[in-house]
Amino acid sequence: MREAGRAMIKVLVVDDHQLIRSGIKRLLEAAGDIQVVGEADSGEQALARVGELHPDVVLMDIHMPGIGGLEATRKLVHHHPGVRVISLSVQRHDPYPEQLLAAGATGYLTKDCGAEEFVQAIRKVHAGERYLDADLARGMALSRMPGTKSVGLADLSQREMQVMMMVVQGRSIQEISDKLFISPKTVNTYRYRLFEKLCVNNDVELTRLAMRHGLIDLNAG
Repeated sequence: MREAGRAMIKVLVVDDHQLIRSGIKRLLEAAGDIQVVGEADSGEQALARVGELHPDVVLMDIHMPGIGGLEATRKLVHHHPGVRVISLSVQRHDPYPEQLLAAGATGYLTKDCGAEEFVQAIRKVHAGERYLDADLARGMALSRMPGTKSVGLADLSQREMQVMMMVVQGRSIQEISDKLFISPKTVNTYRYRLFEKLCVNNDVELTRLAMRHGLIDLNAG
């Protein structure tokens, strides 16, 4: 229940699946001190809705069409520095966490976490703290230990990951250029850098690698 005089935490839920947005909304509305002020189904729409609704916290899905959750987080934090972003993933072992935190996210959750953890994470980031799934935090700490072999995907820059995700979504060079405001030549430079870093030879192999790591939602319509 909400304590008397305690302000409601305004939340925007961003996910390209209506069912997931509805489920999260139901979980949060039972908390008493959290109000879902709106929903968005893409990174682009999230940026527009934040400007309209002024939420305190944004729950941001990572894997979405268009600019995706990583680029949307970076842009959102840049233009609305007071808004807290919690990144949502379907996977516990995702290559994104460190990049998302570097982009400005203050929390990271998997979608299979319980209602209590969702609520706890929102309250903590709203209070100015960071929130990471315990297993994820432990994995990140282990990955920094001497002698630990790094995973290729984890070594990609934010821009390299953005380009990779758009390539494996089937976007053309011109589409990527237009979305990221870089030249087609620069897009190709990033593609070939990805091939070299990830030891693949073409877009097909890059897509297969993304599938192996769960970066593509095979059930998406």
